[in-house]
Amino acid sequence: MDWVNSILQGILLGGLYALFAAGLSLIFGVMRLVNIAHGDLIVLAAFLGLTITSTFGLHPLAAIIIVVPAMAVIGYLLQALILNRTLGDNILPPLLVTFGLSVLLQNGLLEIYTADPQKLNAGAISTANVALGPLYVGVQPLLMFGVSIGVIASLQWIFYRTALGRAFRATSDNAEIAQLMGLNKAHVFALAMALSMAVVAVAGIFLAMRTSFTPASGPGRLIFGFEAVIIGGLGNLWGTLAGGVILGVAQAIGAQINPGWQILAGHFAFLVVLAIRPRGLFPRVEH
Repeated sequence: MDWVNSILQGILLGGLYALFAAGLSLIFGVMRLVNIAHGDLIVLAAFLGLTITSTFGLHPLAAIIIVVPAMAVIGYLLQALILNRTLGDNILPPLLVTFGLSVLLQNGLLEIYTADPQKLNAGAISTANVALGPLYVGVQPLLMFGVSIGVIASLQWIFYRTALGRAFRATSDNAEIAQLMGLNKAHVFALAMALSMAVVAVAGIFLAMRTSFTPASGPGRLIFGFEAVIIGGLGNLWGTLAGGVILGVAQAIGAQINPGWQILAGHFAFLVVLAIRPRGLFPRVEH
């Protein structure tokens, strides 16, 4: 029964990893941009949630209503004012710029919030649980997993069922032709980053509710997000959820064998998938 419980907890943890990865997958799918600062932006959202909850006395879930649009605006401005200038045939400039942004965010957050670990108090929801047969599962992990499914389903709907999604796909396929057809690729890319940062806001709040975080927590979240994207398959949003679940289950199994093997087991699962299926388990089919 301990093994069953560990695997179940790993599946639920995979929902959080899928939230880490969804924004990465969206941005790579639209503009082929690898955002090295993605993990630090997740931590920035967590600290924004901390500031809002402590200032206004809101529950962390209520703070999402403020953090999501705030991060979306930050994402739009970041893309419009900085990252759009780096995009081109050479992938090195955006990598260097986002690496610099990562360093800037870490040091800026360190100056403002210090290196002390922080955590959002979710109140009764953090200790509440429900019975699933002989097992008791926390309400907060279930909520987190349900939200991750809802977020990915929403992104999938936006990408394939809306005018904005058609603009994303057209610009991704051929930005120059899309520009000739009347689409402003700079604006489309900025909207894609805004949508990605809205997802990052949700991920940041749930991260802060689940565990403590510091200004230096970003790179670790980035690694988990990258691994979930690669395991699931680049450009496949539902594959990203599957990748997050596989990563979470691998970590749970590793922790069950030996607590010190938790993170190592996730990395090992990532390497195994990469060796067998370099494009991931469920890569997007190119038409």
